[in-house]
Amino acid sequence: MTDLVQLTKDNDIAIITINNPPVNALSPGVPEGISEALDRIAQDASVKAAVLIGGGRTFVAGADIKEFGKMTSGKPRGAGLTPFLLKMEDSTKPVIVAIHGTAFGGGLELAMAGHYRVAVSSAQVGQPEVKLGLIPGAAGTQRLPRLAGVAKAVEMCMTGNPVKAEEALKFGIIDRIIEGDLLAGAIAFAREVAAKPAPKTRERNEKLGNATENASIFSSARETAAKKQRGLLAPVAAIDAIEAATKMPFEEGCKFEQKLFIDCLFSEQSKSLIHVFFSEREVSKIPDIPKDTPLIPIKTAAVVGAGTMGGGIAMVLANAGIPVLLKETDQTALDRGLATIKSNYANSVKRGRFSQQAADERLNRITPTLSYDGFSTVDLVIEAVFEGMALKKEVFKELDRVCKPGAILASNTSTLNIDEIAASTSRPAFVIGTHFFSPANVMRLLEIVRGKATSPEVIATCMQLSKTLGKVGVLVGNCRGFVGNRMFGPYRREAQFLIEEGASIEAVDQALVDFGNAMGPLAVGDLAGLDVGWRINKEYRHLQPPGIRQAFVEDHLCELGRFGQKTGAGWYKYDDQRRAAPDPVVDELIRKWVAEAGIVQRQISAEEITDRCIYALVNEGARILEEGYALRASDIDIIYLNGYGFPAHRGGPMWYADTVGLKKVYERVSEFHRQHGEIWRPAPLLKRLAEQGKTFAQFGKEEGVAT
Repeated sequence: MTDLVQLTKDNDIAIITINNPPVNALSPGVPEGISEALDRIAQDASVKAAVLIGGGRTFVAGADIKEFGKMTSGKPRGAGLTPFLLKMEDSTKPVIVAIHGTAFGGGLELAMAGHYRVAVSSAQVGQPEVKLGLIPGAAGTQRLPRLAGVAKAVEMCMTGNPVKAEEALKFGIIDRIIEGDLLAGAIAFAREVAAKPAPKTRERNEKLGNATENASIFSSARETAAKKQRGLLAPVAAIDAIEAATKMPFEEGCKFEQKLFIDCLFSEQSKSLIHVFFSEREVSKIPDIPKDTPLIPIKTAAVVGAGTMGGGIAMVLANAGIPVLLKETDQTALDRGLATIKSNYANSVKRGRFSQQAADERLNRITPTLSYDGFSTVDLVIEAVFEGMALKKEVFKELDRVCKPGAILASNTSTLNIDEIAASTSRPAFVIGTHFFSPANVMRLLEIVRGKATSPEVIATCMQLSKTLGKVGVLVGNCRGFVGNRMFGPYRREAQFLIEEGASIEAVDQALVDFGNAMGPLAVGDLAGLDVGWRINKEYRHLQPPGIRQAFVEDHLCELGRFGQKTGAGWYKYDDQRRAAPDPVVDELIRKWVAEAGIVQRQISAEEITDRCIYALVNEGARILEEGYALRASDIDIIYLNGYGFPAHRGGPMWYADTVGLKKVYERVSEFHRQHGEIWRPAPLLKRLAEQGKTFAQFGKEEGVAT
């Protein structure tokens, strides 16, 4: 027996316990330990059945993802799980799998090779491999349709979403929900079934359906995948593998699944999604903030400003169980902010995201106010007023006066200097930037901006708070636009230059959507409001070096009052439902403005559109990385995936550049530099890594964030 698996007995029932904390992953040693336990059970005449259970907080949350990396790097591995699962299924003594916590991925594949499955009501099962660009690789696509039916198996393997115990029982994935103690209930169940013949999942064909029914299930699934999982390999492979389960004998189906699994595993998509998986976990590690840094308890909070951002942030705090004061300067603005919050909660109830009672509880945690009364007791204040330095400094002066010592004062600024804001207080160590993304109650990203004086305790508290709020917190340094918006500037700049040079609005957006982005750069501008960028441009124009080319079309659109969706017209025109349509008026205006500027227009390929927009992101990202405003290239990737709709299957802008090869990227950037001048000067880090044959992923693992 290995240390990871223990074998004990309760009279005539053997108990196999997996102890591989924290999540009982199927790391090397676990399958071998279970296999050895099965051998012993087979030889012990006193044992009538066996219970397989997870020690600690869960059954088996999946395979060990590090093993996938070993496989793709060519390190030798054994035969995989399939032969071991067949051995378990062939046990002459029934194996009852007892599930608490989660049985995900390899954990569910293991459970399905048992003869029966029981679970506590809070348990969940699922095949989430698709989220890593993979499909189940140990007969999951072959056994699941035999238990749950074809349609449910397709849905589970295609979306990767978990299924609760109640639903798993309804579909036949589990056989009974155990009330009370799981082990005691599983042992009692084992005694019930001990004398019966043990049913092998692989021999159960009654739920595999008929060709006609199945054809419509598969065709509609492929249609959904093409629409909702555009360009992704794994969902389609999962559908193909389940289809094989309905048409081939089990053994052949397994071989077919294995081939598809390997194709997915070695694809760039899967490597990118696995990179994202590990990067999301690494993002919370800050080299100069020790793990044991004391945290400031955040039991109450306040938000200044009840506009779009302030209202959204108040909801985020209330959703996490934190009572929050929401302050505005006048009753009309406060009423408007509260009305939006109520309408957001009402929509969530309508969509079934949570119950009316849960919505009411959340709403009751938000206390509207027109004064700073009550701010003296809160642990955290997040300022979310209009993006202007003078106003923010005024608010922080007031917060410094009314808040208790030790309260964290945070600014939801997207571009402004945190040190300048902190300087208006007597407690710069307690001032930090918390840049939420709009809509704050939906977007997962939270850029946490470290000022020169921000204390380690405040940083550690905000990183931890981001988890409490259900956000991905990324620590960034204090430069204009921080990481996300500083990179977004050059990206949108190129989109506008391409329009001026002859590309159509639709062609620019379509090229970036075809690349995998959620939206094109011009449509994003219309969504966010073109006036936001216009205002920032005017504020910072004096800082631009003379003679550098400036985009002008968007500013001209703003001068005409075309701010995007909110005014019904921007780059596109919008109907009452905010649906976009091309606007010939804009095309006409652009032609006129471009002619006046003396720019000669030309045909522009989709490849040039994509390269210029994406490499503008990458080149600026390289500067940010070298200047130390991001800790790691992977932190930049996480910001772009969670805040800007960059496609996860490409791993983020920096990872994508690594997959293309930095030498190639550098050559293309140099070409743009020759064609378009100084704004395309290659970042020194890009040049250096390209010449050394290295990647962004290798750079700066231990670098500090500039402050």
